[in-house]
Amino acid sequence: MIRSALSVTYRVLFFLAVSVMTCLPLCGQELQAGAAKRIITPDPLIPISGGLGPTAPANSKRGELMARAMVLRQGNTTVAFLALDLLGFPSVLADRVRAQVPQIPADNILIGSTHTHSAPDCYAFPDGQGGHTGDLKYIDFVCQQAAQAIQAAYAELEPAHMKSATGQAEGRIAYNYYAPDLYDRGLAVLQLADSSGSVIGTLVNYAVHPEVLGAGQGIVSPDLIGPLCDKLEKDAGGIAIFFNGAQGGMVTADNRDLDRPQDSVRGYWHDKRTWDECIRIGETLASESLRLIQSAQTQTGPALRCQSVNITFPVDNDTLWQVIQASPLKYPHNADRTIQSRVNLVTIGDTQMLTIPGEALPNIGFYLKRKMHSPNKMLLGLTNDAFGYILTEVDFNSFKRYEYISRTSLGEKTGTLLIDASLKLMK
Repeated sequence: MIRSALSVTYRVLFFLAVSVMTCLPLCGQELQAGAAKRIITPDPLIPISGGLGPTAPANSKRGELMARAMVLRQGNTTVAFLALDLLGFPSVLADRVRAQVPQIPADNILIGSTHTHSAPDCYAFPDGQGGHTGDLKYIDFVCQQAAQAIQAAYAELEPAHMKSATGQAEGRIAYNYYAPDLYDRGLAVLQLADSSGSVIGTLVNYAVHPEVLGAGQGIVSPDLIGPLCDKLEKDAGGIAIFFNGAQGGMVTADNRDLDRPQDSVRGYWHDKRTWDECIRIGETLASESLRLIQSAQTQTGPALRCQSVNITFPVDNDTLWQVIQASPLKYPHNADRTIQSRVNLVTIGDTQMLTIPGEALPNIGFYLKRKMHSPNKMLLGLTNDAFGYILTEVDFNSFKRYEYISRTSLGEKTGTLLIDASLKLMK
């Protein structure tokens, strides 16, 4: 009996030893990081777009539209994050950028848009007169600058350690236009620093529509994201990069003038559409990000992993199907009125990042975060694609206030398909 017990003990010890040795090459490998940015403001200025419909003439600018990149590498795994100050950046353009960065696997290049409503159209929406509202030369310029930003970040790779933190953002930053208190206050921050402690880059993830100014002001601007990144870079150093969260339906910047109610019964206020308000909200978000990351523990040699899965979405929306078919960008699509999009799950240390190819409603965001297996959770919205709102069947056309988001969604199955694919990926 003693011999049997010893045999079991030896087998257990052997198993543990093999497990540790298997883990060592991954856990012991050095993490490297690099970051860079490029300006994508059109010169001269061109009309700006807040979505489907006519563009607005641009007569001035506040801040610069940017392409901000961060690259992480550990062993044979390299992952790039690129955020563009644009309303949206569809997958057909993201693939153009990836083709110019052969050093990194295409599936590992995550490209998102901040969703500012004060930038030119990069969808090339049909204008209803046989043309479109995009400027193809500008779109080519954006793709080139985006690729250069990733290449520059890749060239800056150096040994790094990371800090990650999650918490509740305080202060007036966002609210839900449809139901003021129904939004995610969760703020997640990832920061990379070199061996001397100098910050390489800070990635901020928060759900908010950057539409303080709005397309109707005729101002080209990154909106609140510009002041956010400017303050982070001034106070912390390095390159700042912002990825939106599940801000659909309709989590927007809290630029309400609470002294001027528009409809107190339904909960509408007049807005402050000024650059000063962009600065207030952006710098508040920056200060909250720095507050959270300041007390986070340093992680040395965190394991890096990147997975992906493709999802096929039916396009039930006739208007969006027309965009797909008529756009000069030549969106890939199938004869059965479906398109394909990709979802990534990146794990680095104690942090998981799940991409969302559009604007998911807050309830979808809360659910996906609850199912993620890490202390620090990020949802990278409008990443790898940016085709409309994403809501579940039970929300689709369920309330009068949901008419607009239902009308600008691919269809009622989109949310369910995204959730199912994301859960499989997380397993």
